[in-house]
Amino acid sequence: MKFGFMVNDVRTEEPGYTTMRLAIAAINRGHQVFIIGAGDFGYAADDYIIARAYSAGKKKYTSSEVYLREIQSKQANVEHIRVGDDLDILMLRSDPSTDTGFRSWAQSSGIIFGRVAMRHGVIVLNDPNGLAKAMNKMYFQLFPEEVRPRTIITRDKAEIRKFAKEQGGNIVLKPLQGSGGIGVFLVRKDDLSNINQMVESVCRDGYVIAQEYLPDAAEGDTRLFLMNGLPLRYKGKYAAFRRVREGDDMRSNIHAGGKLRQATITDTHLRIAEIVRPKLVQDGMFLVGLDIVGDKLMEINVFSPGGLGSAQKFEKANFTHAVIEALERKVEYMKFYRRNFDNVDMYTL
Repeated sequence: MKFGFMVNDVRTEEPGYTTMRLAIAAINRGHQVFIIGAGDFGYAADDYIIARAYSAGKKKYTSSEVYLREIQSKQANVEHIRVGDDLDILMLRSDPSTDTGFRSWAQSSGIIFGRVAMRHGVIVLNDPNGLAKAMNKMYFQLFPEEVRPRTIITRDKAEIRKFAKEQGGNIVLKPLQGSGGIGVFLVRKDDLSNINQMVESVCRDGYVIAQEYLPDAAEGDTRLFLMNGLPLRYKGKYAAFRRVREGDDMRSNIHAGGKLRQATITDTHLRIAEIVRPKLVQDGMFLVGLDIVGDKLMEINVFSPGGLGSAQKFEKANFTHAVIEALERKVEYMKFYRRNFDNVDMYTL
């Protein structure tokens, strides 16, 4: 089988990224793998999507460092492929929030070209039309209120101040666009006099999300992976890990200073996963990361959920194998039924 993994930019990939782990798992199972950057797609006159694709020459890899070094070197195999003819699976694994400013054109390139690729029978995951709905954090508000913190989205300072008082003075401010803990503020009761300055800072990037502060956030959050709408399990272990914040920094993101710990998946986590399952299935979200604090969701990562390597480290189970096996089954189903399923239908199988 032939797999394509679309990333922000081949040159900026790192060995520990989940995408690289998935690529190696596919190669080691005998599949051909291509890495495609957001700027490597094209639309041909015959209605086909083409792509400049990078591949490596070995049949087995034990190290993502070795694989990525080969992909990023001058010795990498670089060829132009016809996505509809040359790929069975195209996984869209770019993070739009990192493509801002002069690269804003790249934020939706996977969605745009993926939609056309589907017309030629390629299984595109996560579903491009579903991803288009999730281009900013407003998507999160479409899930049931029961699993979300109380939230308003506005650029009105007075509304945010009023909301803060209703929440007892403790709220979280963050931009509607973006990820990774960038531009996030914790407003405490004693900080209300400075709230205007915080709002102005976040407003520079557009709309402001004002959200109730969850005291359980002091203990960090748990990332739980879902695949095909269900908690991802392999060899009896859940694909999950905890992120614990350091000191007074409320952000538990790893590149914001958070630390990794092993997660214990509880009935509360599984209940949240079950509540969000119907919409994720409806939107064709194959591989998703849920970030859970207490009994609430903080974020749903549908673009490039990372951390399968961290989950593997703690659980001693290689979850990339489960993902590739699921993709193999989808390709087989399409062959059996002569590609007679919609892309979203393939998500649930």
